[in-house]
Amino acid sequence: MEFKDYYKIMGVARDATPDDIKRAHRKLARKYHPDVSKEKDAEVRFKELGEAYEVLKDPEKRAAYDQLGANWKAGQDFRPPPEWNAGAEYAGSGFDRGFNRGDAGDHSDFFESLFRQGFASTGDRSGGQSRGRRATFSARGEDHHAKIQIDLEDSYSGATRTLSLRVPEMDDQGHVVAHEHQITFTIPKGIRAGQHIRLAGQGAPGMGEGGAGDLYLDVEFRPRPPGSLDYRVDKHDVYLDLPVAPWEAALGAEVQAPTPTGQVEVKIPAGSPTGRKLRLKGRGLPGTTPGDFYLVLQIVVPAGDTDTAKSFYEGMAKQFKAFNPRAKLGGKT
Repeated sequence: MEFKDYYKIMGVARDATPDDIKRAHRKLARKYHPDVSKEKDAEVRFKELGEAYEVLKDPEKRAAYDQLGANWKAGQDFRPPPEWNAGAEYAGSGFDRGFNRGDAGDHSDFFESLFRQGFASTGDRSGGQSRGRRATFSARGEDHHAKIQIDLEDSYSGATRTLSLRVPEMDDQGHVVAHEHQITFTIPKGIRAGQHIRLAGQGAPGMGEGGAGDLYLDVEFRPRPPGSLDYRVDKHDVYLDLPVAPWEAALGAEVQAPTPTGQVEVKIPAGSPTGRKLRLKGRGLPGTTPGDFYLVLQIVVPAGDTDTAKSFYEGMAKQFKAFNPRAKLGGKT
């Protein structure tokens, strides 16, 4: 069916106040009343106007329409989400003010799909419809998502953070205003990039008796600042390049290496090439099955910027004359 833009029909903005809507209806009702209007489509326009006014003048109906119609444009095909009005029941909140089931022919299919699906009159013992019972509309609020960046160390140890939330609310004049409040939450140990933290009830407010939605904080690791240790994370494993001297790689050595949980002593096997990975089991991100921490060896060559250093390298060149570092590439010495 075709989506109906009630705000466009009324000629008002989406943030129009109740008084704005009332004035617009009064003006257009005079213009399109079938008894006085000379417009060809006056009767159709007058009917659309009445339907739009019935929705926009009622806070609950308007909130329901805004929730479902925000991403739709007039003329597009529209289907309400399945069971979007689940939980609607006859109680006495007045959602059906001016809404009589006998008036079904006075509304469009679009209106019917939004406000009549799932509502049914309760019957009395004689089989007739009971009166004085009114339908209440309940809908759970939408879930919201927001990205947050955390430090790698937060995943290792857990942390507590405070977040400022700006929640849209309607003031007494019908204007939408942003209300700011703070919420404190916990970053659990072992959380990884791509996972989320759920803050129950911190999403969009519900309607009627519907509860508020949830806020999901989608986690990313904050990029490491310049000059800090360049930890890299792959799922639950953590990697760090470990610079070593040529003689440490060639002869073997025991060196101190940093990890997010402190310094550790590692043994470098003799004859280690650049790129060799030293695995520290269970020192990756915490979890039921913790990840591993890998030190990736990077051989660092001292600069030959002094006569002594140059003489040393010249001696190495003579000593290892048969060594060809490009042998696997087919290079010549």
